[in-house]
Amino acid sequence: MKLIALAAVAAFLVAAPLAAAQPIEGRWITQDGDAVVTVAPCGRSLCGTISRFLVTPPEGAGQRDVNNPDARLRTRRILGLPVLTDFSPDGDVWRGRIYDPKSGRTYRSVLERRDARTLAVKGCIGPICRTQLWRQAR
Repeated sequence: MKLIALAAVAAFLVAAPLAAAQPIEGRWITQDGDAVVTVAPCGRSLCGTISRFLVTPPEGAGQRDVNNPDARLRTRRILGLPVLTDFSPDGDVWRGRIYDPKSGRTYRSVLERRDARTLAVKGCIGPICRTQLWRQAR
């Protein structure tokens, strides 16, 4: 009887999927529809860079990171700028940091696939979070 119970438990554990973060690599259009962010491996984590403007920034395609609090980084171009950094899986989500070049602020972030074409992008300061929905670029 113990052998049957043990076999049943083992079968359940093999059949039950573990909570795992869904893949998030790819190209994503921001909620505002102004840019495409490409998410790809960078070292041991995932990062996302602004790979294309869909709406030209106020200072043109060569827009610099003028709102960065670090004066040494203000000459970086926005195009190609890493805005998602150090993302690693944590259960069924991805955790890392998100940088907003419009404000120059960096936030704790959680990314989660909502469905095949939607990525929930959450940025948090302390207990207060805001979520945007990014859609997959074709």
